[in-house]
Amino acid sequence: MISRVSAEFEAPELAEASLHRIKESISGIHRTGIIYNKRSEESMKLRNGTLYTIIPTAVTTFNYLTAVIESPASEDVVPELFRSRTTIAYVICESDNISDVKSVFNAMGGLNIHSGS
Repeated sequence: MISRVSAEFEAPELAEASLHRIKESISGIHRTGIIYNKRSEESMKLRNGTLYTIIPTAVTTFNYLTAVIESPASEDVVPELFRSRTTIAYVICESDNISDVKSVFNAMGGLNIHSGS
């Protein structure tokens, strides 16, 4: 019989590492996968970035710009709901291997570990 085991992780990297370990050490694995918020990667890219604000020119000047203001970018411009990097990792395996998969998920920092057929 085939069952599905899932666990929640704080980041996609942790979920991928646990799935890699499961594939290497446990037999009877049919499929693995992760589900995560891909928009969270956008907020991660903003951490070391810079925001540029262009101040428009006056009508009488010959320049197109009068000034550019630089400020450090912050991930706060992305709503908190979209910043969450929480990831669900799942494994579809033989029912005999459920306890082994749960053990690896637990050892790798998985939370809310569930299994079902």
